[in-house]
Amino acid sequence: MSDTPPDVAVLRQKVHGMPASEYAAALRERLPDHEVVLTRTPDEEREAFAARVVTGHRVDPERLDAGMTVFACTWAGTDHLPTDALADAGVTVTNAAGVHGPNVAEHAVGAMLAFTRGFDVAWRRQREREWRSFQAAELKDSTVTVVGLGAIGEAVVDRLAGFGVDTLGVRYTPEKGGPTDEVVGFDAVHDAFAESDYLVLACPHTDTTEHLVDRDAFETLPAEAVVVNVARGPVIDTDALVWALRRNHIRGAALDVTDPEPLPEAHPLWNFGNVLITPHNAGHTPDYYERLADIVAENVRRLDRGDDDLVNQVV
Repeated sequence: MSDTPPDVAVLRQKVHGMPASEYAAALRERLPDHEVVLTRTPDEEREAFAARVVTGHRVDPERLDAGMTVFACTWAGTDHLPTDALADAGVTVTNAAGVHGPNVAEHAVGAMLAFTRGFDVAWRRQREREWRSFQAAELKDSTVTVVGLGAIGEAVVDRLAGFGVDTLGVRYTPEKGGPTDEVVGFDAVHDAFAESDYLVLACPHTDTTEHLVDRDAFETLPAEAVVVNVARGPVIDTDALVWALRRNHIRGAALDVTDPEPLPEAHPLWNFGNVLITPHNAGHTPDYYERLADIVAENVRRLDRGDDDLVNQVV
């Protein structure tokens, strides 16, 4: 790196196994008049925090006073970052909200269809080379509850529009409404659970959503309900989930996130035939860096204009 700090520094931190070089290339296409550097070594990464905009998903806490103005997190979640320390250092933090909408929504809808059409049964019988029919169902006329109506939750509802389902939304501010047929607050979450054939968790992990789906929730959910978690692992009480599955309190679960994560090899959740586990993979898409670069490049342009109202600003 040169002695003059660059405009944008891309940290050598992969997302979903995709090299950061692809991200840097996408930013250079959008910011041809700016210097965008890609760090390749630990030393270069430490020096990068002198750039005006630094982007990655980890922060070196010892470099917060190096000159960085904005930290553009490449993840949607920022609860892993030292946000208080960043705020104290005068660093603005943005996230990748909106990047995940299409891909995570398709993952959630795909999980619902897998359980509806009995693909979990089909896969087990295929492994055993067993040609035996089984009963399936239709998504039509079912009720899907979506907890969290941000970009992902809205995208889930959009993709359900052609399936003839009823939708319920749960959000902090129900007065804002939303794309679902009905919207309620967290104070009425059990009313929504009681109506749910499918429960999609697409909310952030907060004090309110910590163990939102606990033993009481599994008692409330219909026995034929399927729980799809594309939020964060701790939104579900894992011990309560195992308890519910062992007692047939729900039909099944699709878990892209778990608590703990990664899920230990000896954990009982691996052994349930009606649990679909993916390794926090719903966020992967070949368009990830392209969508993220759109957000970060727009924020660089706003900084150039002296506008401190940034897209996806969280700190």
